[in-house]
Amino acid sequence: MNSGTRMFSLFLTLLFSLALANGLPQKSNPNAIRVNKCCEKFELLVDAVCTNVNDSAAESSGAWAPIFTGYNGEENVQVSDWRYVIGLPDCGPLQMWPIYHYITSADKLVLLPDGKMRHFIKNTNDADDFHKHISDTDLKPLYYDYEPGQYCMDKAVLTKGAQTKQAQFAIVCSPEKVTHWTDTDFLLRKIINPIFHGVSMIILLMIAIIYFVLPSLRDLVGNIVTTITVCLIVNQAADLVRIFTEFSSHVSFLVADTIHYLSLMAAFFWLNSMGYYIWKTFRSRNVFLRVTDGRKYCWYSGYAWGATIFMTGLATFAHVFLDTAQSKKHSLVEDQESMGWLGIAMFFTPIAVLISINIFFYVTTQKIINRMNTYGRIHHKLKASFVMFSLMFAVMSMAWLFLVLSWVRYDVFLYTHIVMNALQAPLLLYICVLRQKHVTFLLKKSCCYNEPPSATDWGDEMTYMNGGDY
Repeated sequence: MNSGTRMFSLFLTLLFSLALANGLPQKSNPNAIRVNKCCEKFELLVDAVCTNVNDSAAESSGAWAPIFTGYNGEENVQVSDWRYVIGLPDCGPLQMWPIYHYITSADKLVLLPDGKMRHFIKNTNDADDFHKHISDTDLKPLYYDYEPGQYCMDKAVLTKGAQTKQAQFAIVCSPEKVTHWTDTDFLLRKIINPIFHGVSMIILLMIAIIYFVLPSLRDLVGNIVTTITVCLIVNQAADLVRIFTEFSSHVSFLVADTIHYLSLMAAFFWLNSMGYYIWKTFRSRNVFLRVTDGRKYCWYSGYAWGATIFMTGLATFAHVFLDTAQSKKHSLVEDQESMGWLGIAMFFTPIAVLISINIFFYVTTQKIINRMNTYGRIHHKLKASFVMFSLMFAVMSMAWLFLVLSWVRYDVFLYTHIVMNALQAPLLLYICVLRQKHVTFLLKKSCCYNEPPSATDWGDEMTYMNGGDY
């Protein structure tokens, strides 16, 4: 091979090597320091939108480049091997928060040599040379460190306003909350309160089963009691979901809120139906009405469920279309939207009206009973139902009142609501079962003596009633 051929081969080899060096992608060092950038290398944020640096709004700013700061405040620390990671942080169920760092802001962002980002919270009157201020005053700075992957940094240009403003920008994942098991507030909210809800659901289920299984109790009042307890069970279950805020990525709090308030309102509509039935029957001259309990229960079902669904639709419409954005922002639970104040008002205003109507039913019915000199077995049974209605109305109204007071920003009202909510189910068990002698008699007869309960029209409790079994 002559010398010309050798020189040509060497030239081709060098040319091919240069092409590989310049044209083919080089593998970056996997151990290099990661610097998380929100936008591409040739972009920056202009009014929260990634924009090319050659754009007119961003042309004078230039692209963002990392400047490392030491743990002791050393500026422009040289890091030999680092690489960009483009994109937003992967926060999972945690919320993303934007942070702006400019001269007069209370936030300062520092990129550490190991790739972490430190977020300082400083006084707005402090100088921007934050580390010097800390060393001069011997104050402990308030900060939080974000690991690589929990943040992204970039340069931001804000053009909306009197003048254009440049800032260092970051999007971070909200830090996970550290729960202390010995904290009294945590124990009450997250441990004791859910236990109370579980016990309440079991007790309410017992009441519903008793009034549903015993045929003698399945008259109109008994069916209403069963429906009220089922509504309260759903209410307790929905409220239990709202307590466990750690599972916010799996549960819609808006749906849980809607079910919680819907079931509570339905319980009060059914209680109002019971009060109306007793009030109307006592005012009637002929208590032997020809309409069966089944047909009357269907009528009251249309009233109670129809009104509940209608008011729920109005509340949902008010929350979605009429509530302000500021109100929705304040009604966030673990970064998820919950029912706003306007929607809650649409749920709770009918309950307040129903409480006023039930007070009217109670007062007028009590006056009718006081004026009666003699009454038969049906009136005797209705009087017992009236007493049960009055006590249920008092307990449910007190529980509702403490629920409203729990929204006041004082822990004592919340703790009182927790206690009252825990007492509601045992009190209803006493009112509907333990206090009713004919109910306990039927339970003993069907459970202890193995005798099937009678399915007669008014129940076999009338057979054993001598005026004192109610």
